[in-house]
Amino acid sequence: MSADDTTAEFVLYAERPEWFDVVPISQYENIQPLAPIFYSPEYKDATDYFRGIVKTGEKSPRVLELTETIIRLNPAHYSAWQYRYEVLIAISAPLELELVLTNKLTKSSPKTYQVWHHRRLLLTALRDPAPELMFNEEVLKADAKNYHTWSHRQWLLAHFDQAELWDGELPFVERLLADDVRNNSAWHHRFFVSFERGSKDNRDEAVRRELAFTKEKIALAPNNASAWNYLRGILDHTRMSYSTQTAFAKQYIVDKIEPWDNDVLDLENPPPSSGAELPCAAAIEFMADVHETSGKECIPRAVELWRSLADTHDTVRKRYWEYRIRGAVANSSKT
Repeated sequence: MSADDTTAEFVLYAERPEWFDVVPISQYENIQPLAPIFYSPEYKDATDYFRGIVKTGEKSPRVLELTETIIRLNPAHYSAWQYRYEVLIAISAPLELELVLTNKLTKSSPKTYQVWHHRRLLLTALRDPAPELMFNEEVLKADAKNYHTWSHRQWLLAHFDQAELWDGELPFVERLLADDVRNNSAWHHRFFVSFERGSKDNRDEAVRRELAFTKEKIALAPNNASAWNYLRGILDHTRMSYSTQTAFAKQYIVDKIEPWDNDVLDLENPPPSSGAELPCAAAIEFMADVHETSGKECIPRAVELWRSLADTHDTVRKRYWEYRIRGAVANSSKT
């Protein structure tokens, strides 16, 4: 079966003269299996012959055809993928053509780990990562939050670590966040690009850039948990105190937007956009954390904010906020 031959009538390997020299091996499931697996006749036939091939150690073009059949029937068959790669290397098959075939299989099974692992093996051998970024972006267009696709993209960047690959990542992420500011996967990738690359770029400049970008997105959609988590991530990663963002966060815990003067607008702390739903639960939680870590005298204010979350603004997590209150009060009484 070729890469495009998916509609032809399937002929069992047991009925193909060119396979008569192979002794198929059935899967052993005990004499009286408690829960036998009812494979399709095509799948059972192909995997029986695959086990026979593995036993003899044959590595030939016909084994590539056999493993392709199995993979199309079951894209998660790790052993078929692994043996296929061994055959490709053993017979010096053109890996560029294999990657073309794998492109089709990836698009049809984008959430199958094995297909992405196979791509890694091919790319490691081919050493041509640039086209892979474009393919990865194409797959993300179908599902912008597919963990496997994002994980593969980060592996690609880190493994080859080429400046020309990294250079386009921030603009790429910004396009995705412009389409969906709540795309948590895109936020995670932005953090990876900005802080986990191990770059020699000016870290202070990166922090200023990311703080400004994050605040801008929070102002656009204040109740976006992804952006608030990203803000916390920046502060935790750089060990900056949450209190450094008090001027920004306190604007989002009020019931309505306060009027502001264009002449005194604080560009580093953009206010909520018009029509924003306030107060923002994530901002209330943030400010409660600020007060909790600001000393014993600030605990009552933290408790007040947690209580507002428990009773009004985040009642789904009522018990959690009550737990936070008890913990903070107990700790403050010990000092």
